[in-house]
Amino acid sequence: MSQEQEKSWLGEIQDLESTQGNQSLEEIDPSPSMPPIADNLEELLGAETSSNTEGPQNECPSTVPASSTSLSKSDESSSSEEDEDFPSTSEVLAYIVNMCKDLIRKKIDFLVDFLLTKYKKKELITKEEMMNAVMEEYADYFPEILMRATERLEIIFGLDLKEVDPGSNTYTLLIKLGLTYDGLLSEVEGMPKSGLLILILSVIFMKGNRATEEEVWEILSVTGIYPEQKHFIFGDPKELITKDMVQEKYLQYQQVPNSDPPQYEFLWGPRALIETTKMKVLEFVAKVRDTDPSCFPSQYEEAWKDEAERAQARAAAIAVGTPRGRVRLTRSSSFP
Repeated sequence: MSQEQEKSWLGEIQDLESTQGNQSLEEIDPSPSMPPIADNLEELLGAETSSNTEGPQNECPSTVPASSTSLSKSDESSSSEEDEDFPSTSEVLAYIVNMCKDLIRKKIDFLVDFLLTKYKKKELITKEEMMNAVMEEYADYFPEILMRATERLEIIFGLDLKEVDPGSNTYTLLIKLGLTYDGLLSEVEGMPKSGLLILILSVIFMKGNRATEEEVWEILSVTGIYPEQKHFIFGDPKELITKDMVQEKYLQYQQVPNSDPPQYEFLWGPRALIETTKMKVLEFVAKVRDTDPSCFPSQYEEAWKDEAERAQARAAAIAVGTPRGRVRLTRSSSFP
């Protein structure tokens, strides 16, 4: 996936904020100009926002303009007309920062493409392969590049990078939240579509377990997805959401009772109720927001109630000797 394509989907938003690592990209990107997708989602869901993008500047592999070699002397000497031809300190620093950002983002894009190729081929991934994909001269930045790449895989494609065995340095990509749908066999092949499903499930839950079609498309439009516009990953998004995901039983799409003119709404489908949980979805939303699930009190209480009901259903099934794989989880009482 090219950088231009990703920008067209995410509305040219910046990478998710992070303060991890000694060589954080936030430290070489001190003044982000656009809010991350997490903030867009949070704003539409009515949550509060907070961010911290402060941090010292670190070294970054780059080439300084030749004119910068006389920078310190020209800045310190005088205000003569000759010195005015030299770039200022802030101009040179801005040049270096922009170059660093471009170089690192290209490596993040490349690593995402590499990992998606491995996923589609159902191949395991080694740490050595990922480091080779990033290239040796960026080894010091590998932890940050990997973190940003995995964040994109989570948010955009709904995939988790998991180590096969502790300490093995061998990894695999799994669909998040316990889901088994990636949409690779749908109309537009080639890109996993579970990220879109997770976003819709999150919207439905955060909206009180049902979301009108208008509410869903309002949120999707923030990410550049429109009902009547072909998408480079999702093809016809309206058909994907209202037909494919409904046929796969992940979503219910029905008319709002007593609506005139007719309006439609989305609910979780039976397959979503079995494969994932409200708590997993809430934890996903909280992670995107860089906060704790308990910061959403009503949803948190509901998710815990759902967990308790599921635990009781499992215990009852075990008591009567029902094979674990055949346990039928009843719909939570909070669902209509």
